[in-house]
Amino acid sequence: MKVVIPSQLRGYTAGEKEVDATGATLRDVLADLDRRFPGFRFRVIDEQDRVRPHILIFVAGERCEDVAATVPETAEVFIAGALSGG
Repeated sequence: MKVVIPSQLRGYTAGEKEVDATGATLRDVLADLDRRFPGFRFRVIDEQDRVRPHILIFVAGERCEDVAATVPETAEVFIAGALSGG
């Protein structure tokens, strides 16, 4: 499946905007990315296995906060950095 990488995490993917990954769950997909791009998962998931507050993940167009969620083989995973301002 295709995973779209936000600009603030492209340093981990050698500048790649989109990468391929495999996995039955979001946890598996992130583990696959971390095997290929060490340190990637820690920037997205915290020590309690939760999506970090400044990260948004969409699976097949739907926001996903549960790393145990099933990811269809044909789904696109879109990772975005949340913006804040005042």
